[in-house]
Amino acid sequence: MAVPGLTIIGESINDSVPSTKKLFDANDVAGLLDLARSQDEKGAAWIDINVGLRPPEFMADLVRRIQSVTAKPLSIDTPDPAIAEAALRAYDIERAGGRKPILNSISPLRLAMFDLTAVRPFIPILMASERYEPGAGCGSANRTAEETRETARMLLEEARRRIPGFTSDQAIIDPGIAPIGSDCEGQLKRVLDALALIQADPLFAGVHRSVGLSNFTVMLPSKRADGSPVKGPLESAFLTLAMSLGLDTIIGSTVRRYEILPAGHPARACLEDILKLEGYDTLMRLKEFYV
Repeated sequence: MAVPGLTIIGESINDSVPSTKKLFDANDVAGLLDLARSQDEKGAAWIDINVGLRPPEFMADLVRRIQSVTAKPLSIDTPDPAIAEAALRAYDIERAGGRKPILNSISPLRLAMFDLTAVRPFIPILMASERYEPGAGCGSANRTAEETRETARMLLEEARRRIPGFTSDQAIIDPGIAPIGSDCEGQLKRVLDALALIQADPLFAGVHRSVGLSNFTVMLPSKRADGSPVKGPLESAFLTLAMSLGLDTIIGSTVRRYEILPAGHPARACLEDILKLEGYDTLMRLKEFYV
């Protein structure tokens, strides 16, 4: 059952997923199309496509093939402008019922990707987890909620300046989510506090907010010592906390059962405790949950 108010961008067609990488490496396009159909049938609002380092022509061909088996709009997932451009040129907006593709993602280090709106209009995911350091000539990870909010403000202002006819509901802010299994630096708190700041800021009225949810539990075992699941409950616990702060979209699974957890649920209590702890104590509390 879907969580009311939550939009899912189906995550499965991604070269970084081991089972999908095998399909890519074997050039098993039929298998990739099956993933597209399955995610469509299971309720994905968008189908994400990430082909890794494969050529732009491969991405363009895959976009056409996937659109032959689903009318769901696509999320073009690449940091490479050439791959993104090829995908946008191949995208059939009529096949998607007039719905624009998503471009995942634009960061302060990739502002030139806004110019791809000249190829085809898109909905940008604005990645607010890093900022550009002019003096150093490179990017730095945002460490605080305030830094994350300021990056999101800059990116949104750039979108308004550079995308013709832009409206706030045509953008998605991603504060970036880190694996909870290695979070000794308070990344969970940063993300949730950043969502709270964004929710309270009138500048962001109408803007959607998203994370790549599977990244949250990527380093964890699939089951607890008693055989009960680990990842699904912890991801649901994150959703329970984050959706109350305005999160309304995820790049996530159409197979996993997400839900809003009641107060006192072990997974929710685990994350609530972690938010009160620091350093290695957060990992010890997490271990208590799954051992």
